[in-house]
Amino acid sequence: MNVLILGANGFIGSHLSENILANTNWHVYGLDLAQDKLNNCVGHERFHLTIGDMIKEKKWVREHIEKCDVILPLVAVATPAMYVQEPLRVFELDFEANLEVVRLCAELGKYLIFPSTSEVYGMCPDGEFNEETSNLVTGPINKERWIYSTSKQLMDRVIYAYGKHKGLKYALFRPFNWYGPRLDNVFNPKPGGSRVLSQFIGNILRGENINLVNGGAQKRCMTYIQDGINAIMRIIENKDDKATNRIFNVGNPDENISVRELAEMLVQQISTNYPKYSDKAKAVKLIDIDGKTYFGEGYQDVSLRVPAIRHANQQLGWKPAVGIEEGLKKTLDFYLS
Repeated sequence: MNVLILGANGFIGSHLSENILANTNWHVYGLDLAQDKLNNCVGHERFHLTIGDMIKEKKWVREHIEKCDVILPLVAVATPAMYVQEPLRVFELDFEANLEVVRLCAELGKYLIFPSTSEVYGMCPDGEFNEETSNLVTGPINKERWIYSTSKQLMDRVIYAYGKHKGLKYALFRPFNWYGPRLDNVFNPKPGGSRVLSQFIGNILRGENINLVNGGAQKRCMTYIQDGINAIMRIIENKDDKATNRIFNVGNPDENISVRELAEMLVQQISTNYPKYSDKAKAVKLIDIDGKTYFGEGYQDVSLRVPAIRHANQQLGWKPAVGIEEGLKKTLDFYLS
């Protein structure tokens, strides 16, 4: 099997590439702007990486969609600060650039696996989010934070329509707060410049206090990257066509913790287990900060985001296996050891 990964150097792309090379005989064809997260893949006989921009390399993209069996367009802006600061860039990359890939997959009869997001559910009031029945609820237009959610949601709807009316074979997966090694650059000092876990680790390493937006009361289901990759692998394999034209939440509902609890766990783990950084961790204070002050006027948040994972369990035989304590240790070992 030939697998095309657009965004192979990203958080998900790099872990997926590693897993494919280690556990299958498939070839991986990748495109990205850099290769710093792919040290374990570059040089492998079944790994074929091209450095380039998918927006500019349209001929390359078409040629490789033609030659590959499974297409994963993983390129996206996925940091909340960017949703407010550069909403047009989010739309242009997350929707417009990927729309061309979707159309090519439909035209050429390829199996498309697209990364949706837990954020499509927005402010859905359900206690757990169901892929087929939960309403997708977002805020007013002046809350630009929702351009990421609605761009992804529109792509989901377009892909569904191509499947129903044009015969596109697809699967959508919705990650719920995936984390782990290579998540982001923890040394990026820009507030909001990375996702919450790597932002907090960076705060501690720099000896900074941790800002908790709106007190950190919002809860998230933290999902370790290897659990997520295991789900994607099953979607690619698509045994008995059970993934075909389906949507899958991929998250860990058993690890539903508040952002404040996450910060407290990080401080405690680093204080206890990493002597080099222990003093810095012990000196960190948790500071409550208003969301508008931290992200800007266009920010809005949700208090709860819990996935129903029955579809993934029943159709793929998948369930998460890594708890938050183990996952944080693996992540911190990568960044601090």
